[in-house]
Amino acid sequence: MEILNKIQKHREEEGRLKWEGTFAEYLDLLRERPEVAQTAHSRIYNMIKDAGVEETDGRKRYKFFENEIFGLEDAIERLVEEYFHSAARRLDVKKRILLLMGPVSGGKSTIVTMLKRGLEEYTRTDRGAVYAIKGCPMHEDPLHLIPHHMRDDFYEEFGIRIEGNLSPLNMMKLEREYGGRIEDVRVERIFLSEDRRVGVGTFSPSDPKSQDIADLTGSIDFSTIAEYGSESDPRAYRFDGELNKANRGLMEFQEMLKCDEKFLWHLLSLSQEGNFKAGRFALISADEMIVAHTNEAEYKSFIANKKNEALHSRIIVMPIPYNLRVTEEERIYEKMIQESDISDVHIAPHALKIAAIFTVLTRLKDSKNSSVDILKKLKLYDGQNVEGFSSADVEELRKEFPDEGMDGIDPRYVINRISSAIIRKELTAINALDVLRSIKDGLDQHASISKEDRERYLNFISIARKEYDEIAKKEVQKAFVYSYEESAKTLMDNYLDNVEAYCNKNKLRDPLTGDEMNPDEKLMRSIEEQIGISENAKKAFREEILIRISAYARKGKKFDYNSHERLREAIQKKLFADLKDVVKITTSTKTPDENQLKKINDVIARLVDEHGYNSVSANDLLRYVGSLLNR
Repeated sequence: MEILNKIQKHREEEGRLKWEGTFAEYLDLLRERPEVAQTAHSRIYNMIKDAGVEETDGRKRYKFFENEIFGLEDAIERLVEEYFHSAARRLDVKKRILLLMGPVSGGKSTIVTMLKRGLEEYTRTDRGAVYAIKGCPMHEDPLHLIPHHMRDDFYEEFGIRIEGNLSPLNMMKLEREYGGRIEDVRVERIFLSEDRRVGVGTFSPSDPKSQDIADLTGSIDFSTIAEYGSESDPRAYRFDGELNKANRGLMEFQEMLKCDEKFLWHLLSLSQEGNFKAGRFALISADEMIVAHTNEAEYKSFIANKKNEALHSRIIVMPIPYNLRVTEEERIYEKMIQESDISDVHIAPHALKIAAIFTVLTRLKDSKNSSVDILKKLKLYDGQNVEGFSSADVEELRKEFPDEGMDGIDPRYVINRISSAIIRKELTAINALDVLRSIKDGLDQHASISKEDRERYLNFISIARKEYDEIAKKEVQKAFVYSYEESAKTLMDNYLDNVEAYCNKNKLRDPLTGDEMNPDEKLMRSIEEQIGISENAKKAFREEILIRISAYARKGKKFDYNSHERLREAIQKKLFADLKDVVKITTSTKTPDENQLKKINDVIARLVDEHGYNSVSANDLLRYVGSLLNR
């Protein structure tokens, strides 16, 4: 069986990766590969960097996050560069707790989970390999064996800085088992694993009255005191708290700011000095990145409390806002649907896009610039061309509200409403109208939405519905026009011939009779009027088109159907205007004749074969567009 073969290969790979030797042999390995001795922060940064980095328009895109986190490139770049990169270089940032702060379902937990799963995989590679003193419950760094007075000499020879002290347990083992011979101490390769509690720890607050500090720092094993004779004997101590087990890797504090104060104080020395107090021992050294996450309201409440000032100064806050780009929001929904039990339900084209338009609208803030309404802003953020605006304008809009995206509707709500519509109506196909209807119904059940916000959201549903109306008409238009692109190209070429003759004050030649004739003003105006070009503005518009054609020619590029956004829109609208009556009659006739039925079947077949619909959603689309045109 294929699966058993894969299990066998995995087992063989596990055996190949294992390594065990003496501390002296470990030093030989370090001479060849000094990166093995990197810190936890450095390992995480290199893990992210090694996955690949792309730079476009001055922005870095880290491939490590690309299949799970969507539309948060700026936040991720800031996180990697300002925190991980700086911490990897041993700057003071390394001594800070990383706090991801943002709205619910915004990606905070996903980022932490990716770091944990990523570390588990990375430590199985040569670049991410981790070695520890064999048998140590805290998988301690073997370099802690080097005495403090020799560490400067070690740095001169190896170029590696050593931080931290040997733990009480390993100090005792060094004396009793190895007779103080550091070079004989056994070292092994370890693989970080949250399930096995190796280098990945997770702490979640519960009832302060019942939760024990031992969950973090370990506890005395009272059953062994009789054997070892003292509570201060390190062999009588369980080094099994989350801070112990997370050593060499990552420690996640879930809902950190909800923790009881006594749990948070342990983080003060751990973050600043790299150690914490456990039992009746000296401070225990730990090399781990501490990451926590919370929402904005809890964070504001936390910093308002003067008692938290010491901890607050040891926190670096990284805002993780909601995504503000429609195309990326669609990808979030697609991912969530693939992970759900509704992945087999047919979702009509544009249904998720329309849901994304609504959701992103709820997260945007109205610009102070009166020429930018909220829909234009949404399109600009999504990278669409909006006449009269440039990329510089988009940057100015982003700077206007630095906290934009910290509130609004979350993706989970939309997926819940899609699921609700499917289950309640037992649908096998769902379209944009079904989604919007379900979102609207859900607003009444959303207890946290104020009356004022509800009114805003209802307005956003109307805006999204209007966007869908335009998309739906264009979809049917394309399906009705046989060889749509060819028809559009023919119409555009005809228009351009007339524009060129008009601007150059030339005549055209009739292709059939060969007679000279004036440019077809009626044809040109019928196209230009589709996008609101007035009689007074037609000359300037036509000259602009001619200038664009000349610019393309100079660069050796061909001016085609997609070369001018507004002209393309005008051509599409003109084609559809010419077909409107045909569409209206065909889609609204209850008992179509044979010819009309053939047209309907042809359109449905084209929607299914070329546009991603199934027969149910294609029929729904035709009926809806027919009703729009008959209004």
